[in-house]
Amino acid sequence: MSSVVVEREVQVEAHVEADNVNSTCEMVEVMRKVENLFHLAMDDDPDVRKNVCRALVMLLDAHISSLIPHMHNIIEYMMIRTQDPDENVALEACEFWLSLAEHPICKEALKPHLPKLIPILVRGMKYSEIDIILLKGDVEEDESVPDRSEDIKPRFHKSRHTIRHEPMENGGSGGEEFADDESDDGLDDDSSLSDWNLRKCSAAALDVLANVFREEMLPVILPILKETLFHQEWEIRESGILALGAIAEGCMNGMTQHLPELIPYLISCLQHKKALVRSITCWTLSRYCHWAVVLPDHTFLKPLMYELLKCVLDSNKRVQEAACSAFATLEEEACTELVPYLADILKTLVFAFKKYQAKNLLILYDAIGTLADSVGNYLNKEEYIQMLMPPLIEKWNILKDEDKDLFPLLECLSSVATALQSGFLPYCSPVYQRCVSLVEQTLNQTMAHAQNPGQFEAADKDFMIVSLDLLSGLAEGLNGHVGQLVQQSNIMQLLYQAMQDPMPEVRQSSFALLGDLTKACFQYVAPCISEFMPILGQNLNPELISVCNNATWAIGEISVKLGPEMRVYINLVLTDLIFIINKPNTPKTLLENTAITIGRLGYVCPNEVAPLLQQFIRQWCISLRNIRDNEEKDSAFRGVCNMISVNPGGVVEDFIFFCDAIASWINPKQDLKEMFHKILHCFKEQVGEDNWKRFTEQFPPPLKDRLSQHYGV
Repeated sequence: MSSVVVEREVQVEAHVEADNVNSTCEMVEVMRKVENLFHLAMDDDPDVRKNVCRALVMLLDAHISSLIPHMHNIIEYMMIRTQDPDENVALEACEFWLSLAEHPICKEALKPHLPKLIPILVRGMKYSEIDIILLKGDVEEDESVPDRSEDIKPRFHKSRHTIRHEPMENGGSGGEEFADDESDDGLDDDSSLSDWNLRKCSAAALDVLANVFREEMLPVILPILKETLFHQEWEIRESGILALGAIAEGCMNGMTQHLPELIPYLISCLQHKKALVRSITCWTLSRYCHWAVVLPDHTFLKPLMYELLKCVLDSNKRVQEAACSAFATLEEEACTELVPYLADILKTLVFAFKKYQAKNLLILYDAIGTLADSVGNYLNKEEYIQMLMPPLIEKWNILKDEDKDLFPLLECLSSVATALQSGFLPYCSPVYQRCVSLVEQTLNQTMAHAQNPGQFEAADKDFMIVSLDLLSGLAEGLNGHVGQLVQQSNIMQLLYQAMQDPMPEVRQSSFALLGDLTKACFQYVAPCISEFMPILGQNLNPELISVCNNATWAIGEISVKLGPEMRVYINLVLTDLIFIINKPNTPKTLLENTAITIGRLGYVCPNEVAPLLQQFIRQWCISLRNIRDNEEKDSAFRGVCNMISVNPGGVVEDFIFFCDAIASWINPKQDLKEMFHKILHCFKEQVGEDNWKRFTEQFPPPLKDRLSQHYGV
């Protein structure tokens, strides 16, 4: 490399450190840097161009306000570089659109450029010739080719059942599907290609920009889709199908009118001769399947489901993988809408056991587990059990205790056990015993390693975590039937050790199991409560959200079972729970769980909790106003009613919030409704008619109407 080029690269590397520029630097300093970068912008050396792009992205993140005068030129330059013949340069430039989308100025700055930018991004999503060679895109049938161990990415256990009391809704800003290595994004994850490449980055950019511009993007993208989706060259058609999937989240409202034509077209593409087209079509259909599910008469759901099932049994492994992942998404969306088709679904998934190589078996386990989660106890029919359980138990018997392929199978069985309930009884004893054994082996190895690290390897605690989760599934599914198994094992002693493990994920799963065993067979948990409660109290740390959440939930379950005897433990937990519920930015799930547990403590020990009512009642009401009617909410509200009876003054300043929380109930049980009625009318009598009228004039009209209609106040 020439000395001139080296010197230029050194210059650019200096600019790459732009994020370290002191935040108080003058705007002129940033402008000088931008001008210097533009001097290097058209350099012949691709490394220089790449570093110019990187520096501009860093400046964008650190000093966006200073870049605004240059933004038009920067955008024009980045569009050129996103088409750079050197893919490394193009990829670096493409990152700019992801960064820009995170800033409020994105919409205003980019809107005039969309007609030029969107076609560039879609072109960047097309497979290159070298991509197709590396992906073996011309190999259509490879199902009998065993997977190489290096083809299977390291997999980490994800607890399916151990985040107790899930929030009712969630959302995302887009782009995550392309950036997350663990996601089933339908894009190439073949080790022959880089995990992050121009195709993925372009798709992610289109996704996030669709979330920024929403329907405003459609006049630009629809003509491009019309051209690409029906193109004669399959590579261009494939990129159009990917683009259609990428805009799904952001443009769904505007796309709805086109879906009656597009969904049948996509379903027909599942039969395309090219495996890469079939696989990306599976993914794109998964992005729109919610629309098909909510339509009456299963007009689109039924053909979509059956064609995806055909692809689950495709002769190409990439298509199998994409179809299995897409079908799992469909299961999550459709839930019990799939019940009429369970026999056909199970027949297909069970047949896939005979076809799949090692990598896709992991995804198959997930699809079966998701099906169980989605249809629940509808799976508990002898016909279905006889189809599903033999292949699962066969795999269970083949795998050794130290085989990491146990993880996805244990996760799957956890969901199946919960769904089958009593239908799992014939299989529960050996499964339970093996899980307890895996927990014990892991704890023993952990202890041995701590005492003699030179002689004993560190334990892989995922074996313990996944076993604890399956035991939770058994406890939840079998309910009281699990008691005999608990009685005949040392699970309580093991749980005591696991609850004190330094790894948060172990404690998270331990507390979930404790809560499930408390619900299912408290008689075997009760003797250990005096040892367990201090540990639960020590884990009420909101910095470890999932651990704290499950510890909080377990405390609530124990309090309901223990009743007034819980009073001796109130001081161990109540102060921390009140801190958590009042802590700013506490995640919604943890807030709801904390509120329910405080309510349950008040239900069984109102005299001990009521004096502190004023410290938490406002946030308590806000936290629970949006959760659906259920038993947890019922017991929590009974607790607050009990506390108000003991300390009515504690709610006076925040009574409007309590009224709002009462109004959140759709159908409370009659005796609970009477408790609400009594509190409202007592309060009205205490303040007098005139004061009550002035008080209720503050209410939003829907709240006022609801309380009047249901409680006569």
